[in-house]
Amino acid sequence: MECFQARWGMNIPFDIIKGKGPVIFDPIATAADVDQVREFSPEGSVPYVGEALTILKKEVDNKAAVLGFVGAPFTLASYVVEGGSSKNFTKIKKLAFSQPKVLHSLLQKFATSMTKYIRYQADNGAQSVQIFDSWATELSPVDFEEFSLPYLKQIVDAVKQTHPDLPLILYASGSGGLLERLALTGVDVVSLDWTVDMAEGRKRLGHDIAVQGNVDPGVLFGSKDFITNRIHDTVTKAGKGKHILNLGHGIKVGTPEENVAHFFEVAKAIRY
Repeated sequence: MECFQARWGMNIPFDIIKGKGPVIFDPIATAADVDQVREFSPEGSVPYVGEALTILKKEVDNKAAVLGFVGAPFTLASYVVEGGSSKNFTKIKKLAFSQPKVLHSLLQKFATSMTKYIRYQADNGAQSVQIFDSWATELSPVDFEEFSLPYLKQIVDAVKQTHPDLPLILYASGSGGLLERLALTGVDVVSLDWTVDMAEGRKRLGHDIAVQGNVDPGVLFGSKDFITNRIHDTVTKAGKGKHILNLGHGIKVGTPEENVAHFFEVAKAIRY
């Protein structure tokens, strides 16, 4: 039943396997495969997402922001072409460099679909939406400009036409070599991972764009004094305004809960 339900989203059958993550049963490899992919209709495929956002928005009562999430076209394409997670990304790159028209066709379907999905989440309570392009940093800068940047920009431009006040955040792990290009997408916030020095990242992005991050999640395994010092170092380097303090990636398995609580306590006590 899970696979059938997953299929009627974009007609791409998949499942989430413990220890492996998403597994695509029929990876996309040809133009005919792309033709079978349907554009996403969130109202029909994932109505529970809208219902959950509406309930959450009411429950938090503006005491916290409700954040939505979507995948970026190139990252989604990587999963469905590779058949799941990948270490080398040889299949998606083979498609990009030998049949670029096929990949562009797939990317366009994802761009149109994710535009709809962002609007849907915003209409149902999301006050900001973060776009994850986790695998875009597997591309060289010139290939990012062809296979990722145009579709990210298309999504941002389209969403801003209908939801001009919706803040859009972009996260791409390991993005140090692409920072200036990430800013070209037109998003309101670029989320930095911990491999980028916050001061350098701020300088490269410019002060017109907000930044999010970027404390190393591993810091939460340190002492509370160490955590406090790293938080203040990050905030100082980010400068005043347009900075959302956060980790540079998700919390790691085994992180002491009391250290997570300490992170929040220190963060909320900071005053400029």
